[in-house]
Amino acid sequence: MENLSQSRRKFISTLILLLASGGLLVRYLTPVTSGKRRVLVSAAAADVPPGGALVFRAERLVLMKGDTGFYALSLICTHLGCTVTVTEDALLCPCHGSRFDRLGKVLSGPANRSLMHMQVEVRGEKIEIIG
Repeated sequence: MENLSQSRRKFISTLILLLASGGLLVRYLTPVTSGKRRVLVSAAAADVPPGGALVFRAERLVLMKGDTGFYALSLICTHLGCTVTVTEDALLCPCHGSRFDRLGKVLSGPANRSLMHMQVEVRGEKIEIIG
């Protein structure tokens, strides 16, 4: 009977150690989010031409004005992360030739996912891209 008691204690201590280390592992592997949104780019509404685009090359973002209002796209190609170039009728990836329409949808590959849409807030005459 004594041997059975020892194995039970060992099992319980091992179980407690496993649960504690699993809790620590989850704590350190989950990303910390502050919950705060930050303004990536701010621009005057008058700076964006109707049907045109305002490119922020350093932030790899583009702010466009369409029929329904302002919208923003990430200029990071969904294929391998190159910076997409904005032209009059499309967005082109210079690295591997992916083409996107003005709304960020894939026209031709090798990219198979649309460009990421960013959140836009209009505050009076100022437009902010939120990240």
